[in-house]
Amino acid sequence: MKEDMSSTNLWVLAGLGLAGFLILSRRQRKQVKQGHGAFVQYFELLPPPPPAPPKAPHPLTGLTFAVKDIFNVEGLVTGFGNPDWARTHEVANQTAPAVLVLVQGGATCIGKTHMDELAYSINGENKHYGTPTNPAAPTRIPGGSSSGSAVAVAAELVNFALGTDTGGSVRVPAAFCGILGFRPSHGIVPTVGVIPMAQSFDTVGWFARDPSVLHKVGHVLLQLPPCEPRQPRRVLIAGDCFQLSTTPQERTMGVVIRSIEKLLGRQVLNHINLGQYIASRVPSLKAFIEKEEMEKKDMGVLALTGISRALRLIQRFEFKTNHEEWLNEVKPDLGSGISERVKSALETTVEQVPLALKVKDETRSALNELLKNDAVLVLPTTPGPPPKLNTKESLLTEYRDKAFSLLGIAGMSGCCQVSIPLGKLDNLPLAVSLIAKHGADRFLLDVVSALYDSLQEQSNNVTTARSLKANGKSDAAELAKEKGNAAFKEKDFQKAASLYSEAIRLDESNATYYSNRAAAYLGLCSFPQAEADCSKAIALDKKNVKAFLRRGTAREFLGYYKDAAEDFNQALILEPTNKSAMEAVKRLKKLLYE
Repeated sequence: MKEDMSSTNLWVLAGLGLAGFLILSRRQRKQVKQGHGAFVQYFELLPPPPPAPPKAPHPLTGLTFAVKDIFNVEGLVTGFGNPDWARTHEVANQTAPAVLVLVQGGATCIGKTHMDELAYSINGENKHYGTPTNPAAPTRIPGGSSSGSAVAVAAELVNFALGTDTGGSVRVPAAFCGILGFRPSHGIVPTVGVIPMAQSFDTVGWFARDPSVLHKVGHVLLQLPPCEPRQPRRVLIAGDCFQLSTTPQERTMGVVIRSIEKLLGRQVLNHINLGQYIASRVPSLKAFIEKEEMEKKDMGVLALTGISRALRLIQRFEFKTNHEEWLNEVKPDLGSGISERVKSALETTVEQVPLALKVKDETRSALNELLKNDAVLVLPTTPGPPPKLNTKESLLTEYRDKAFSLLGIAGMSGCCQVSIPLGKLDNLPLAVSLIAKHGADRFLLDVVSALYDSLQEQSNNVTTARSLKANGKSDAAELAKEKGNAAFKEKDFQKAASLYSEAIRLDESNATYYSNRAAAYLGLCSFPQAEADCSKAIALDKKNVKAFLRRGTAREFLGYYKDAAEDFNQALILEPTNKSAMEAVKRLKKLLYE
């Protein structure tokens, strides 16, 4: 059986509703705002009774899951992330087959999860229902549009969850929440009973914390019979894509390379400039690249940008086709970022859509050729860590634009992609993605199972090594500072400044080291250097009284009396009884006003 073939008979059974096997409870068991704000509504869809021994239990027996509020559940209104949508639509008369087949597989569905309005965002913030709390980084956005599903899994409220991925709505929240997220090949999992966003890219994806759960869910959704797993024959590292990310390559690309070398050997590794490959194989892209850009930027980089633009054009046009009538009739209340995108979609015309569809066809052909014979492509899932909550819309738009240069690759090719967590850096989740050719979903699931433990091990090794290095540097920096303090007491200011400089070289984030070096510079009458060091110290620690006092002193000697007075006043705010600051303020008042 080919990997892009599903079992029609089983999907038909799921579509019939599995009469007699399901129980729907509309009682909300908890307040919706509990559970990290992931859930819109709680209910139960119970699986059929397990078969009597010696038959094997259902593959998903004992597992719980949740579904994004874009899937129909019989007897409930599908909210689509917007109260006006929920208000103007009737209850569903059938449950989406993708949900039913999981219940038939033994899993219990416990509720619906929050999402971005109309699935038109990758941020996870919703004007009407709030933002689910990202368990991996509470001060950061969870990613969307399948925000609640990702959060429910990351918070261990369910074993797995369903989302949808059109432009990145499973991959992004998976990366931001530090869990696994699988976007299947386009068209492999039926989207019947799922509100369409842009059908050329819409897929039913899923989240899990455990690779074995990801694998089991995939086999049920894809209707795959048991088969021997396959290992990749080629692993292509898209170095140019990693250059688009702000995350150090050592923590992503380096971890993958070491894992592959350990498990499969160096011979399977290949490095590729993906943008240049696409530029050479997708000639229609030129229609989506400005001539001025070609003169200033590398064609490889522009190719990824062009793919993103073509995808978003098709997405806008199909979204308009699907929802224009409702949008014009209801005029829903939308959040700021969503409203701009919806407005842009409604203004989209058909002229360039055929060209964009041609880009899509050429990209699909190019990627499937590249990834034939059991190859996987490695690239970052997103261009960096999750942005902070309440980030300005303009900055989120900039991040989104960069993200689509990476996310558009699988979207435009229809290939399957999985986002895999790689621990944390600076307490923020890291992720990397693997892409396989269209229809190779089983193969990609097998690769995740084979690589996952090694990737986590290598990631932990790097984290530990960085921590030990940092701790060693910190100890050495403190020793240099103490030696500097001793030299300063002996009034050997030159030696003290040199030792403080050594401490700063070892740890550039310590405000005390800069403030102490400033004191040494004051002893040497090097007032500009002292002022600069104090400014650095204050930038690192805005409550560093000594830094304000020393900068005030340096500025007074330099003749910047007004600025010096401000520094001494700030020192008094932080430490109202500081006599040195009081005396300085009095002295400077005389200089300024007499």
